[in-house]
Amino acid sequence: MSNQQNKIEKRTERPQTLAAALGGLIRIFGGHASDADLAARWAEIMGDDIGGISTLAGITKTRDKKFNIAVKPKNPAFALQLSYSVPEITKRINKYFGYDAVNKITFRK
Repeated sequence: MSNQQNKIEKRTERPQTLAAALGGLIRIFGGHASDADLAARWAEIMGDDIGGISTLAGITKTRDKKFNIAVKPKNPAFALQLSYSVPEITKRINKYFGYDAVNKITFRK
């Protein structure tokens, strides 16, 4: 059984949105999807250092096709650490999309 078949047959515990499911298929074939794919893969894109202490709370698209990102720390004590990580979060999201995609990053409690 090939490695690609294993990725396709992987099931999740919860039902997925259509965008998240298509994002998984697009990822298998080497592309990127949209903001729904960013939400589904937040921990993977951010890595253990940022993804382990935060969740994506919201994402909105502006008129100039950039994103306003709302990040929620898993523990309020991590809010200060995340605020120092804004340049790194911006860099990883921009690298994921392949262009300057981040307009603003805010934090929710």
